[in-house]
Amino acid sequence: MSLADYFERTKGIGVLATADAQGNVDIALYARPHVMNDDEFVFIMADHLSHDNVVANPHAAYLFLEREEGDRRDAGSAYNGMRLYLTRTKEETDPQRIAEIRRKSRRGRQSTDLPKFLVHFKVDRTRPVVGD
Repeated sequence: MSLADYFERTKGIGVLATADAQGNVDIALYARPHVMNDDEFVFIMADHLSHDNVVANPHAAYLFLEREEGDRRDAGSAYNGMRLYLTRTKEETDPQRIAEIRRKSRRGRQSTDLPKFLVHFKVDRTRPVVGD
């Protein structure tokens, strides 16, 4: 299954890990990426710490944990999902382009007044959540 199909069909929660130029790490909850192709993702980012970090240090990691309907796992349950290692390649600030990329389910929702960035990442490597 391609990454585009995977993220279109799979529900779950994502965590983006970034670090600044000095290596200070931050993690944040993030929606599923917008998959341009199997080697390129984009995230719509607000003017927050994660965005500041990827400007200063282009490397990031994204953890995606799958969620099934009615899923109530306990601490001993196995998890499915993937780890993605990313490198920022460019960004766009055109509000019209960002609106085009935004998921249909999010269009028209009230947004903050913070600037938005369409940040492109190259997918360097993928790994399962547990093991290889």
